[in-house]
Amino acid sequence: MKNKLTHFAIHIDDIERAKNFYDGVFDWGFNSYGQDDFLQIKSDKSENGELIGAMQSRKYSPVPEKIIGLECSIGVENIDDIIEKVKNNGGQVLMPKTLIPNVGWVAKFLDTEGNLICGIQYSKAAM
Repeated sequence: MKNKLTHFAIHIDDIERAKNFYDGVFDWGFNSYGQDDFLQIKSDKSENGELIGAMQSRKYSPVPEKIIGLECSIGVENIDDIIEKVKNNGGQVLMPKTLIPNVGWVAKFLDTEGNLICGIQYSKAAM
């Protein structure tokens, strides 16, 4: 998977209110994932629903401003290369390469327009 949108995050203030909204509008399913203010979003409520994103407290945002919109993750082959490309093309790295156990490596950055983007190198072997 090279440079493909693979995940999105919705930053929220009230997880139950947001969960009720997205359940009511899109009939999405949700899984707890660690903290009580972070949910995985599934494409539907079935056990086989595809994981498509996350709903997370604003406290996890790497920028001080309130994010309005979706934080998108791009699947990349090599996160180290992407970090260097961000720096060399005028972006700003906000969160260095960070391990998400059993998922892979992620880095967060701002593009030249101030948009928050994540690069993620997926690896189930990541520990």
